Order: sequence, then structure tokens, then C-alpha cells
Amino acid sequence: MDTPNNTNVRKSVLVKPNKNSFFKKVAENKVLLLMIMPATLYFFVFSYIPMPGLILAFQRFTLTDGLFTNPWVGFSNFHFFFASGDAFRVTMNTLTYNLMFIFVNTVLQITVAIMLANINGKIFKKTTQTFLFLPYFISWVVVGSFVYNILNFEFGALNTFLRGVGLDPVNAYGNPPIWRFILVVARAWKDLGYGIIIYMAAIMSIDQEMYEAADIDGASIFQKIKSITLPSLVPTVIILTLLAISNLARGDFQMFFNIIGNNGMLFPVTDVIDTYVFRSLMQVQEFGMTAAVGAYQSVLNFVIILTVNGIVRKIAPDYALF
Repeated sequence: MDTPNNTNVRKSVLVKPNKNSFFKKVAENKVLLLMIMPATLYFFVFSYIPMPGLILAFQRFTLTDGLFTNPWVGFSNFHFFFASGDAFRVTMNTLTYNLMFIFVNTVLQITVAIMLANINGKIFKKTTQTFLFLPYFISWVVVGSFVYNILNFEFGALNTFLRGVGLDPVNAYGNPPIWRFILVVARAWKDLGYGIIIYMAAIMSIDQEMYEAADIDGASIFQKIKSITLPSLVPTVIILTLLAISNLARGDFQMFFNIIGNNGMLFPVTDVIDTYVFRSLMQVQEFGMTAAVGAYQSVLNFVIILTVNGIVRKIAPDYALF
């Protein structure tokens, strides 16, 4: 026999959801939805609409046939990429550079953010932060011109100075190993200001009562940084690192192309997946092979972020992305 409480529960379960509830929520959150609309449109246009083009990786593309009528070749395009001997080289270059970028940028941005947070001069702090943020707005085309005019063997600023003091000039464009250092420095210089803003915001959100209690206990500034600031930044570091790792197999095409250009001597240490795809498309016009490389890159990114996020979810579930 049903009790009144059981009857009420059963009725509440059988109640159909209000059809207007969705539109009501949209109306209530229309401002927030309008704010995310540009980002939504961006990913929809540039990430979701082009997805049908993935079938080119399994076709022998010709301009005369349509997108869905080209002859199917299975995994031949993937075999061509891996059999060429370039797959391992460009993959390792891409992963190595991105890992170096993540490590150097994270350490440098946290260090400078903590230094600025502990400076008392408000005007000096704001001025320094502004000047550090300016390189973020400089195009990689301009940065590439800076690098070329500094390192050019004939008339570069560096070799002009070396000749002026009686030293031998440096042929930077004929010395591939040093470009790992040059590219890491260029990326750190350009992204420093943007990262500082994020970490400064995280530092400002730390409860100031903890610092006041540390002052009462006689803690030094280094002890406060070690015991309060750095542990409080761990969630921010983990989230930003996970977001960066999601693009671990995707090289910054603008940076590598504008700084390195088409210098074949530097390709062994600077060629990444994105520049390899672009050069293959421009030189040999193998649409199927370039589409296969792009698909390989996307799958590799997907596997990496799932693996790393799974590890983080087991170690620290609160910090995982999903």
C-alpha cells in the first residue's frame, strides 16, 4: 500500500520537464552566452566545419574530382609519411621544443611574478609589468626580422660588434644546435608578460592572513614564498600545464617559419610537424599525405592529453581537466 510520501515521490518522478525551461535558461543567461559566442563561432568555423576534410588522408586527391569522389588509397598516405624517415624526426622536434617551452616559461613566469608581487613600489611594478607584456603583441614576422638582423653573418648587429672589437664573426645560420637555445629564448621573451599576468592574479588571490601570520612568526620572505606562495600556485600551474600539453604535438608554425624560414641547414633541429606539412604542401602538393600528417598530429595530441589527464586524475583528482 502506497503511503502519501511514496505517492508524492512517484508523481514528482513522472512529471515531464517543462519544454520552456531551456529557453528560459537561455533568456536568463543571454549575456553570458553572448560573451562566449565569439569563441564558440571560432572553434565551430575553424575546427568543426573542416572535419570532413579528414577523408583526404585516405584518398589520392586530385583537383578535377570532388571531395568525396577521389579514389581511396587506405593508409598509403600514412605509410608514405612514416617510410620517408621524417616522421620520427619532426615528431621528436615538436615534442622536445614544446616540453622546453613549457618548462622554461613556467619557471621564468612564476619567478618574475613572485618578484613583482613582492615589490612595494606600485609605479615601478606597473611599469615593469607593462614593458614585459609588450612583446606579446609583436608579430612573429617582426620577431623573425629582429633575429635575422641580429644574427646575419654579413651585416648582423652581433657580427658587426664582434668585427669591431677584433673578434671572429659567428655563423649562426650554419650552426644548427644553437637554434634550440635561440628559439627557447625567443618564445620565453614573447610569452613572459602574458604568463606573468596569470600568475600575478593567482598570487593576489592568496589569503593575505596567511602572510600576516607568517610575519608574526618571524618568517623571512623566502620562507613565505616556499611555504605559502608556491604551494598556493600548484593548482594554477597544473591547469596551465595540462592546457599546454594538449597542444604538445602542435608546433607554433608562425614562430618556426618566420624565424627559420627555408634554411635547409637548420631543418634537422628546427623542423616541426606544422612546418613539415606546410613545406610538403607547397613543394610537392601532396594533399593526401599532408592531410594524413595532420590527422596523425591530432590523434597524437588526443592520446597525450588523455594519458596525462588520466595520470593527474589518479594523483590529484581535483586538478584534472575532466
